[in-house]
Amino acid sequence: MSNSFHTRVLIAEDEEFTLNLLSEVLTAADFEVSAVQNVADAIATIETFDPHAVITDLNFGVSGPSGADLLAYIDSNHPWIGKIVLTSHSSPALAVPGGITLPEDVTYMVKSELKSISILITAVKDSITKSNTLKLTPSEDGERIIISQAQGEILLLISEGLTNAAIAKKRGTSLRATETLVQRTFAILGLKNDEDFNPRVLAVRMWQQGRVIIR
Repeated sequence: MSNSFHTRVLIAEDEEFTLNLLSEVLTAADFEVSAVQNVADAIATIETFDPHAVITDLNFGVSGPSGADLLAYIDSNHPWIGKIVLTSHSSPALAVPGGITLPEDVTYMVKSELKSISILITAVKDSITKSNTLKLTPSEDGERIIISQAQGEILLLISEGLTNAAIAKKRGTSLRATETLVQRTFAILGLKNDEDFNPRVLAVRMWQQGRVIIR
């Protein structure tokens, strides 16, 4: 049995033919693939499959969460995961109602314009690189640093004295995902690994001093 590394890709698509086709071509291209047909299953699979990238449609029917909801969840809780939209709509405005915007690092692809599997493979790889280069530059509101809801929850739990393992258990996520989110929260706050200082203490101090704002 080979122990070689495989990039893990989660596909969320409600049309069975498209789902199976994407699964087959990506598996043949040496990706490890998990495929689901709705957003609820996609979110559950993220926590167990730990994908490097997610390919999702935007429209999953009139009821239930949409692909935009899935992308917002990933952006808040797993920002390092590459995000790819593969949809029949030429513009997000046609598929995402109510003025909802997609995360800035989403790769947007239209099914009818996808000419080859190599383009999709390149998009998967580029999305992973993109998701790991964004999100680390602090956004500021006056003198306060803007963080996400998930990052705010992380700071709250750290302030309660919880370890990364305890935070993972409380949030229902993997330890790896929690460790990555904690480190990215520290990076957004401008806290680097330093043997002379404890970033957890400094992060809580910034939180208590009102130097952080959640949006």
